[in-house]
Amino acid sequence: MFELMLCSLLTIFPDYLYKRYVQGKRIGYEINLYTMWYELRWGISACLMLTISLITLIFYFHPSTKNVTAVFRTVTILPETVGRVDEVFVGLNQKVEAGAPLFRLDDSQQRAALETARRKIAELDAEAKVAQTDLVTADGQIQEAQGALQVAIDEYELKAQLLTRDAVARREVDRLANTVESRKGALSSAIAKKDTLLAKIADLLPSQKASAEAALAQAQVELDKTLVRAGVAGTVQQFTLRPGDVVNTMIRPAGILVPATAGKGTLIAGFGQIEAQVMKRGMIAEATCIGKPFTIIPLVVTEVQDVIAAGQLRITDQLLDVQQLAQPGTLTVFLQPLFEGGLDDIPPGSSCIANAYTNNHDALADKNIGAMQWVFLHVVDTVGLVHAMILRIQALLLPVQTLVFSGH
Repeated sequence: MFELMLCSLLTIFPDYLYKRYVQGKRIGYEINLYTMWYELRWGISACLMLTISLITLIFYFHPSTKNVTAVFRTVTILPETVGRVDEVFVGLNQKVEAGAPLFRLDDSQQRAALETARRKIAELDAEAKVAQTDLVTADGQIQEAQGALQVAIDEYELKAQLLTRDAVARREVDRLANTVESRKGALSSAIAKKDTLLAKIADLLPSQKASAEAALAQAQVELDKTLVRAGVAGTVQQFTLRPGDVVNTMIRPAGILVPATAGKGTLIAGFGQIEAQVMKRGMIAEATCIGKPFTIIPLVVTEVQDVIAAGQLRITDQLLDVQQLAQPGTLTVFLQPLFEGGLDDIPPGSSCIANAYTNNHDALADKNIGAMQWVFLHVVDTVGLVHAMILRIQALLLPVQTLVFSGH
């Protein structure tokens, strides 16, 4: 509409002035509803051609879009376990710092598991002390077995010498030989018992204690999960938890945390795919937002997404029908303020209108540029000024349009 009005001022209006004041034709007489086309045909034809050319130059070399938003992320407040809320530490719309506690679930089961793990460690420590005492007992048993074996050996050797002189019966010597073997078995049993105690003290009990300590650490982790903390600094939104509510990690989240820096410093714009060859990093842009009316914000293109989101494919159990992707998507462009703090007053989620402008200064400064190319580039830059003027008019009308369409 603005382009048509501007072109009309340069074509139809001069043609009318010529017809009125040079040829003396008047509206309602020579120029009426039936003769308008014939009388103003040159101006109307030139207006249509100029409007089409102007719109083409504007929206190709200086793309514009109304799909501009200060996108911000949110963090879902979820516990790592299912449970019933026991205590709530924050309220609705309250600002919190990173690591601040939000709420705590009922932790009686986790505390019981933690206490069980602690008791198991204490039990193993006590068992280690008992094993040390048993080791002393085993040393005494070994000494006792060694003494008994030595007595049996001495008695056997004595009776064996007497047997050569027929002073004792052979049956008595055989009995003493069996006694020596029995004492050797008792000594081996005492030594084996000591080795068992040493292995238990050196390997089994430390392994069992390490397992118990791991179980204690796991129980502590499970207990810590019952206390939900803020992962980042921000504002708690839609947080209506009360003690007694049941929170489920899949079905019922606790609320939403909006990070303090979310949506600050960057606008995300969706330009038409036809501008894919024009949009480049470093392009100068401008925007006006509903959240900050009557203001033009200088911007710069910092990133141009190299894929179109409408063409993304997610594997399912059904074959893809390309007809489902018939609607074209937009080219995602990231815009940041040209000057520091340019977007500080823009509320996250604000809707904006943005223009981007091509830069032909380097080409115009080239001495080898052709005359036609020089004229064309000058026209393109002039059209950019027209586009900038249109954006400023939209900045004035945007608040009014918003109020009208919102019903105020």
